[in-house]
Amino acid sequence: MGSDLHRPLGQDIKGRRKSRGGLFRRVGGIATVMTITAASLYVSVSPLPLQDPPVSVSQVSNPVDVAARGSTSTTPSQPPSGIATARPDSAANVTRQTMPDGSVVTTYSPRPRDGGGPVLIDAQRIGQDPRAATMPNELLLEDSSYGRLPTVGPDGLRPVEQYARPWSGARGTRIAIVIGGLGLSQTGTQYAIRELPEEVTLGFASTGNSLQRWMQEARRAGHEIILQVPMEPFDYPANNPGRGTLLSSNSEKQNLANLREAMALITNYTGVMNYMGGRFLSDADAIEPVMREITNRGLLFLDDGTSASSLAGEFAKALSTPHAFVDLQIDQQIDEASILKRLDDAERIARRNGFAVVLGSAFEETVRAVAKWSDEARLRGIELVGVSAIALENQP
Repeated sequence: MGSDLHRPLGQDIKGRRKSRGGLFRRVGGIATVMTITAASLYVSVSPLPLQDPPVSVSQVSNPVDVAARGSTSTTPSQPPSGIATARPDSAANVTRQTMPDGSVVTTYSPRPRDGGGPVLIDAQRIGQDPRAATMPNELLLEDSSYGRLPTVGPDGLRPVEQYARPWSGARGTRIAIVIGGLGLSQTGTQYAIRELPEEVTLGFASTGNSLQRWMQEARRAGHEIILQVPMEPFDYPANNPGRGTLLSSNSEKQNLANLREAMALITNYTGVMNYMGGRFLSDADAIEPVMREITNRGLLFLDDGTSASSLAGEFAKALSTPHAFVDLQIDQQIDEASILKRLDDAERIARRNGFAVVLGSAFEETVRAVAKWSDEARLRGIELVGVSAIALENQP
């Protein structure tokens, strides 16, 4: 009796359960494969967020013509995740395209300058590589019987640009601090170079000693430097500025000879500043050839502001000379507290006018006060700049 009907109950139960389990597994596997296949087909034809959304050209500032690379959607949308977005002040146009295969192509191009973008400073024309700050640019030197004199380079580059201390280019509150008299005292010169912030401009007296050595130390420390040339005061000769003084009674030839002799003492400076000179600066016949010489050699002129009758500003404008005027002398009283108050006065001038130029001497009290005040001023949003930053801005 081979019929299952006549088998004892329970016989071969395990075998039959195994057979049913295999059938269920096969059916389940087929169902899983069909589900995955259907999902894949649905994703491929449905615009789910798995694809990068289309990007609108209307969202991009000043898009460039990139039609040759693929169609660009005009549907408003945010940039796709992972795609860089240029900042408004980056000076770049950014265009994004959704290609036929769903990929996104981003194109960057320069934004035309309309005066509203960030300021770009040409490092080749303003300032000097710090690693070579002690070395003069040979193209800006002219051999003469007086020594090596500054001159404008064959491409128009001037010493006032080459040796200027770079600055941010921002139009915030700016102060140029000039500390003069370097080279007259070895200890005072060393102390000033070591302790003063590098943003401070240093004035080297042409009557000083070892000027080329001190110039290199100052440039290595990051300072912009200028040359102080003695000029005739009203009470000359009772008050004598020193050897090589430019005198209104001298001939033009003699004054230019004295000026060139002073200019040849050092290199790597941005300009000339008067030491005294009330009478000389008020004499048109005397000052005109001197200002022309300074201008033709690509230098700035800094007027120390001690003479109300100075004609330096008029000639600077007529000759397109980079120039600046000292607004305040900070150490007429050689006392640290008094100097700090004068620096505060300079800050008020700068906040009112946009900038100020102050002058001090390389006294220990002055150096300490300037170093202390400079740290505080930065926290108040004051930018310390080389005097060339003000003079170049004033150039007609």
